[in-house]
Amino acid sequence: MGQLPISMAGRAMLIAFWALACVSKVVFADEAFPTRPVEVVVPWGPGGGSDQTARKIAKYLESELKVSFPVVNAPGGAGVAGVQKMLLGQADGYTFAVSGDYYGLIGSPTAKWKLDKFIPLGILLNQPAGIFVAENSRFKTWADVEKEARAKPNTIKILIAGYGIIDEIHANYFASKGIKLVVVPFANPSERYVSILGGHADLLYEQAGDIKTYLQNKQMRPLLSLTAERFPFYKDIPTAKELGYNITTPQIRWAFMKAGTDPERVKVISDALAKMASTPDYQAYLKDEMAVSDSFVPAAHAGQTIQKMLEDVRKEATAAGMKIKGGQQ
Repeated sequence: MGQLPISMAGRAMLIAFWALACVSKVVFADEAFPTRPVEVVVPWGPGGGSDQTARKIAKYLESELKVSFPVVNAPGGAGVAGVQKMLLGQADGYTFAVSGDYYGLIGSPTAKWKLDKFIPLGILLNQPAGIFVAENSRFKTWADVEKEARAKPNTIKILIAGYGIIDEIHANYFASKGIKLVVVPFANPSERYVSILGGHADLLYEQAGDIKTYLQNKQMRPLLSLTAERFPFYKDIPTAKELGYNITTPQIRWAFMKAGTDPERVKVISDALAKMASTPDYQAYLKDEMAVSDSFVPAAHAGQTIQKMLEDVRKEATAAGMKIKGGQQ
């Protein structure tokens, strides 16, 4: 048989080099991420806190990574519908979610998922929550609410974002202390705000930064702070803990991808978010949102931080007489 003729050997070598070049191009193309739009899913309606934060980071990521980051609102099921939408997609890094809920998704008895189904990209914002009323409300202090709720239980309406989340736990906690309220869920933030301003409900459970415009325009005012310390911008408003209600779990917004996504692609997004968090513009955003100045928790520590918060919320749920989900998440 002998050796191949030079022409055939040369042809084989050329084919080999061509194949190698094609593989190299594929690898290089795979490493170049992102090369097309990255969808940011918000599992809540437009105009709320999660939506605002998502649009803020999308704008920065577009500038930093040179592709578009369209924000898609997918409300429903107290945040479940939007997260399900993200999980139905490919674990390719081209979709991630931003939400203000974690307990309802991965910690409650009815939670569909565990934390290991997601890859946290970072905690973006830590924002104090409270109980608010319309400026012309008959309730001048939280003591007024306590007095009426004890005299006429289940007549005062409180608006929350949905069932199975921290909002409901805290409402049930008040009930366990004799402050029985009628819980009314509205996933769409604008519906909650219109209802409280229109007198269709009495109390609003919300993060202060989400309604800052209403506060600044003196359309709403706080009655109670659900934080470890008093609101720095409302020093005269007591905390729930001061009044004997041991609820202080913070409200956060976090970004997360589907588990199984290439770690290198995760790193591209999470590193960009960490870079954003150190900018003066983002620090100004946190201040404007009435958030904690050191809100940002990078991807490396975000999962552990969320796990600790889940444990704290479960303690509050137990104190409220609610069932909790056993086992580690």
